[in-house]
Amino acid sequence: MIHERYFELLKEQEELLSKKNHALESKNGIFERYENPVLTREHAPVFWRYDIDSESNPKFLERLGINAVFNSGAIYLNGKYYLVPRVEGNDRKSFFAVAESDNGIDNFRFWDYPILLEDIVPEETNVYDMRLTQHEDGYIYGIFCSESHDDSSNDISAAVAQAGIVRTKDLKNWERLPNLKTLRSDQQRNVVLHPEFVDGKYAFYTRPMDDFIETGSGGGIGFGLSESIENAVIDEEIIVSKRKYHTITEAKNGAGAVPIKTDKGWIHIAHGVRNTAAGLRYVLYCFATDLNDPKRLIAEPSGMFLGPLGGERVGDVSNVAFTNGAIVNENNEVFIYYAASDTRLHVATTTIDKLVDYVFNTPEDPLRSVDCVKQRISLIEKNKKLLSEKEK
Repeated sequence: MIHERYFELLKEQEELLSKKNHALESKNGIFERYENPVLTREHAPVFWRYDIDSESNPKFLERLGINAVFNSGAIYLNGKYYLVPRVEGNDRKSFFAVAESDNGIDNFRFWDYPILLEDIVPEETNVYDMRLTQHEDGYIYGIFCSESHDDSSNDISAAVAQAGIVRTKDLKNWERLPNLKTLRSDQQRNVVLHPEFVDGKYAFYTRPMDDFIETGSGGGIGFGLSESIENAVIDEEIIVSKRKYHTITEAKNGAGAVPIKTDKGWIHIAHGVRNTAAGLRYVLYCFATDLNDPKRLIAEPSGMFLGPLGGERVGDVSNVAFTNGAIVNENNEVFIYYAASDTRLHVATTTIDKLVDYVFNTPEDPLRSVDCVKQRISLIEKNKKLLSEKEK
């Protein structure tokens, strides 16, 4: 017999799921934030968390709790918005699940079952942060972090990160492929598959790392080619977006959403990390690469694109904004799904026109305070001249 408490929780959850999400006033003109997150742990179906049988669970205690729902891949199919977020259980293990919405800003609902990956990597302990690429070969690919214990270390927390690969055509049936191999990097995280072939090969944006946390000699976001996707191997990684001293990418940076194709170039929404007295701070930033040579950087606006604000700064890992999914619909509207502090998932919306304007017309970082002041004075003088002319 179904416990009566189940129906009470179902009613409460329906109020959450059906709640309208309202845009907040845009402060920078570039994008709009929204009042509520689009996915939280409270969005997880009740029957994922509770044994609803009144005989086996008479006190209706939560059996398999959900701690957080965050970093999400995103894709637009047949007029609907689909997210594949990282769902983290109370046991710290993460898994993937599909949530869909008609408008991309609210009423996201999880499908009944999470994604069960083929178990072909026996040493794998955890999976997370899937990027979804609709590739010109006809498949939708999911590239994610495959984490295993580092058995070469006596440290129980030592880990190895690699890039896992799955593919599907319907988000229901997933084929697991062997993990990506990068011959010149010990570890990989934040790997993104480019949506088009480059020189007839599969192209990946990578992040070469010396160990699980520290990038070490890794110089930034890399780019590499593989002859095959069924047995993906990258021999050489070329750095596209470099880490730089005293910038938002000083500690590390990584590819975020799948690059967006525009008339002027591929626009990338990535994350940059710097160290502070309070710990690491994650923000989003943008850059653009050449349409015909996507490893060639052609624009890199100064500073962060989006950082955590207000309550977004609080969570399991505070002061973090992170993205691994964005959607462009048929109206050239852009939906950027970003996680706040490894806890919940938000959306920011903009347009292709605004993104192109921001990326290609925002000045680059001159990298020194004195030059930054000169840059700002130039803007002030230009504006004051216009104001003066208006007064005449």
